[in-house]
Amino acid sequence: MIRIIYVLFFIFFLQCSNQFNWIEYRGKKGSGSTQENILPPLGLKWKIKIQEEGMRKKRAFNPPIIIGNIIYFGSPDGNFYAFEIDTGYMKWIFKTKGAVNSVPFADDKNVYFGSNDGNVYAVNRETGEKVWSYYTGRTVQSLVLRYKDYIIFTSDTGATYFLDLDGNPVFTLPNPVWSHHTFQVYDDVVYWAPQGRRFGAFKIDTKEFLWFVNVNAPYPLWYSFPAIDEKKIYFSSSFFKGTDVEFNYYAMDRITGELIWQKTDSYRGSLFFPLNERTTFLDHVELLDYLAPALWKDLVIYTSGDTLIRAFDKNTGKIVWTKELRYPTSSAPTIAGNRMYFGVNGISGSTDSGLFVSKPKLMCISVEDGTTIWEYETEGAVLNSPLISNGRIIFGTDDNIFYVLEEVFNFSEILQPLFKLLPSYK
Repeated sequence: MIRIIYVLFFIFFLQCSNQFNWIEYRGKKGSGSTQENILPPLGLKWKIKIQEEGMRKKRAFNPPIIIGNIIYFGSPDGNFYAFEIDTGYMKWIFKTKGAVNSVPFADDKNVYFGSNDGNVYAVNRETGEKVWSYYTGRTVQSLVLRYKDYIIFTSDTGATYFLDLDGNPVFTLPNPVWSHHTFQVYDDVVYWAPQGRRFGAFKIDTKEFLWFVNVNAPYPLWYSFPAIDEKKIYFSSSFFKGTDVEFNYYAMDRITGELIWQKTDSYRGSLFFPLNERTTFLDHVELLDYLAPALWKDLVIYTSGDTLIRAFDKNTGKIVWTKELRYPTSSAPTIAGNRMYFGVNGISGSTDSGLFVSKPKLMCISVEDGTTIWEYETEGAVLNSPLISNGRIIFGTDDNIFYVLEEVFNFSEILQPLFKLLPSYK
């Protein structure tokens, strides 16, 4: 009996040791994955409607960050929130004068985020009091990142800013084209779309571009947030061409910019969703991570906002598996263990035989082959790649609902009574 309890304790220890904060956008190196393993089925821990009744559906709910027991996120209602993840209790609220559609970042003292009132804010994590703000004169709907002694962000069709930790500008780069901007910083290089219609690599210390992807695109163009490994960078692009949307998926040498492989495909639509500039392009652009890749072993996987999930071989670009859905995906994927979680749109309508409803859902599939494992119906479509931390999945929907789900079978609660039987238990 004692031996069995010790084995169970070891399992519990492994479970606890695999719990992580989530403060890096898209996880370590933008991989869209976590080492923490979470096992469906999942049940509702709590949910909250965070906007006043009567406000329109959201088009964006960019990922929050999680530190310990606190979730930090912004909202189109102009507020930035800190909630206790265990209870749903609001720790504090910080009011701005515009929608908050940026992705925040936190260090040991402050949380940093941008607002459509034109400011970027540094707010004390514990008290919710403003430490400093910097006014750009334009909306800020980008990733906000601390990298070493810089706070980096982009104002919409304005500039990319490098501030010091006190909120003073160190230098800027012009940003005449892009809004809702994301970027990856690794080893003193910023990977992004900085000017014109090109994706490039910018060395911070020398303030020089290492390389560009030259694209002749006279039509609307969007680049995803990139993921990297030691040698390569992975990202995708969406070209709206008037009658269709062209996707391009890239793997490049992250130092030299040499193209390793590129795959082109077209948007896969649905009979239930009209194909137009808004449904296939503009709505998606407001989701900073919708085209972002997720990395798992030798795979790079995209949900892409259409009905086809694509898993490529990281080294060759060869399709390893695809999964066709009835409705378009609504978020980028997040991988935990060998499972991938993402949102899928739903729809209501009518036929000759009567009304039909297919609710939006959070979906879990196998990363190895795309097999469906589990589904959870949601109020509204999931708008951010689900965050996975401390046995919970966190996301927001276009019905203004903020969800926290947790494992139905909680090992710590199940094993706690058995621990009391251990000789060393106190």
